[in-house]
Formats: sequence, structure tokens, C-alpha cells
Amino acid sequence: MPRLTAPVLPAGSWGEGRQPSIEGEDLLLRPWRAGDESFLLEAYSDPAIRRWHTFGMTAVAEAEEFIARHAQRWQREEGADWAVTGAGKQLGRIGFRLLDLEFGDAEVAYWVTPAARNQRVASRALAVLTDWARTAGMHRLTLQHSTLNEASCRVARRGGFALEGVAVRALLHDDGWHDVHLHARLLE
Repeated sequence: MPRLTAPVLPAGSWGEGRQPSIEGEDLLLRPWRAGDESFLLEAYSDPAIRRWHTFGMTAVAEAEEFIARHAQRWQREEGADWAVTGAGKQLGRIGFRLLDLEFGDAEVAYWVTPAARNQRVASRALAVLTDWARTAGMHRLTLQHSTLNEASCRVARRGGFALEGVAVRALLHDDGWHDVHLHARLLE
């Protein structure tokens, strides 16, 4: 069926090139790479990351698969993920859990390690990624989190992501179904 509108970003706009590293706010967002396995294993052993992101990682092979899968997702233009680093240390992750270049829309996800919390690392990383997405031609970014995750809500608000509503019982966590805040930011 023919489209009546042009895509916001044509197919191949991102995946045919290398995933960029992005700098700003005293942070470097860089693609995951071999050597990040121990950081990922330590991060996914944190109870808060496991709680809010609903999966864990306990073996080097799982970390290797995570790194490989995210490289493939960039190439297929299905998502993007970056390690968040600053002052020579790994601090967290941020990325596009969902990506639709045709409509210029992506859903952001993030976490930071316990040592990086309360330093606005997630907020700064979100600002860097939002600016990059705007420059790259994206139209809209969204993010969602459990209504019980107050820290994530603060990050969304600091990033200029307006609360659009609540999805009832939309996300399954270890302790059952959670209502979800839906946030969005236009990049125009």
C-alpha cells in the first residue's frame, strides 16, 4: 500500500553507518563494546536496576549477547543503546528501547549504577540523547516507567518530558502489574 506521507527519516539513515558516540554534559554516551561485560554483570546485580528493568544478567555469555544484540538493533534500525560514561568511569546506560525512524519516534530507557545516583547522571544523559535525537531529525521521544518509580519520574520531568497519562496495569514486575506513567517530548 503506498504511503501518503514521506518518512521522517528514510530507511538506512542510521543503520548503514556506525553508531555514534555522543558527548555533552561532561558525559560520553558510547556504543557497548567487548570489555563491558563485567560492568553489565555488576550493574544488573543491583536490586533497583533489576526491579525497574525487569530482567537480570548473571553470566558473561549473557553480557556478550546483550552487547551483540544492541549492535544488531542499531544496524536493523530497531533500537539503539549506549553506555553512559564520565570522568573515565562507566555510570549507566541510556538508549532507545523502541525506534521507528519512519515516524521519527523513539522510546527512551535508562538506568545508572548505585555509585552514580544522586548526581543527575540520568538527567544529563537524557539531555545529551534528546539533543542528539533532535539534531538527527527525530520528531518525538517518549519514556515510560512504573508510577512507583519516583526517581525515573524526576528524570523525565527534568528532561522536559511532559506527563501524558497513565497506562493501567501495563508493566509486569516481580511484584505484579504496575501502572505506568507515559511521558513525551516533541523535538521541534
